[in-house]
Amino acid sequence: MKRCFAWILFVLSLLLISCSSGAGDKTSKQLKLAFVTNNSADFWTIARNGVEKADAELTDVSADFRFVSDPPAAEQKRIIDDLLAKGVDGIAISPADPHNQTALINDAASKALVFTQDSDAPESNRACYIGTDNVAAGRQAGDLIKEVLPSGGKAMLFVGQLDAQNARERIQGIKEALMGTKVEIIDTRTDDGDAVRAKANVSDAIVKYPDLKALVGLWSYNGPAILSAVKDAKKSGQIKIVAFDEADETLAGIQEGAIYATVVQQPYEFGYQAIKLMSQVLKGDKSVIPANKQIIIPTLVVNKGNVEDFTKKINELRGKH
Repeated sequence: MKRCFAWILFVLSLLLISCSSGAGDKTSKQLKLAFVTNNSADFWTIARNGVEKADAELTDVSADFRFVSDPPAAEQKRIIDDLLAKGVDGIAISPADPHNQTALINDAASKALVFTQDSDAPESNRACYIGTDNVAAGRQAGDLIKEVLPSGGKAMLFVGQLDAQNARERIQGIKEALMGTKVEIIDTRTDDGDAVRAKANVSDAIVKYPDLKALVGLWSYNGPAILSAVKDAKKSGQIKIVAFDEADETLAGIQEGAIYATVVQQPYEFGYQAIKLMSQVLKGDKSVIPANKQIIIPTLVVNKGNVEDFTKKINELRGKH
């Protein structure tokens, strides 16, 4: 009887060890992924919803979303260092200054899987870029400028930083679309992601160049900054506005006719696809990365004709009803 009892205890011990080992295996397979922005604009709230959707679908993934404020490049370094210290397996980052952050990205890529999203760093060792073809998006914006200035005129561009890959490529696309026209891009003003400075840049430009015909905002908060400054100058309707992204103020400006149109990305897909695809790669499926290491999420134009439907859709993605 004692021998039987001892045998039972031995079997139970083995079962406990097995269960404990199984739990350990499950924990060890939990992938730690992160998504890092390049500013704190509302644009990124939509991307966050995509990250959270993927996180909810993948039971073996833990996704960490990190907003970045000013100055973006310095804070991105701090965040990446912190994530790597915590043993993150994959990071999707929108580099604020890709040229000067190449060493940072390469160092991170030697320790974890690194994707870029929204803005690329093609000279780095990032595994893949997920986001917009910003040259093509720039061409869309350029076509809109041609529509509002059919006879030509002076225009000015506004953006956070010229170092960002998406800014450079959008400007390239705009200039390509405007070749051979009478539209003149007289300057590009930067604001380092500061919304107050962004508006001040526009106000100063309106005073300095009274014959300005169009203002173009290349980052999400630039559209609202331009709209506010134009209204303050009582030139709404006189100066045409073309924007990027889907800030509430931008969409409202289109509805009221103060903004001609905006070129919108799909940040929800940036977040959702980045987490899903990093998870697949880390599990051994590298076939999801194309040969050119770019996964392009198409852009579309929102104007007076489709702004109401688009606003409803985007509010659902933001969790607003």
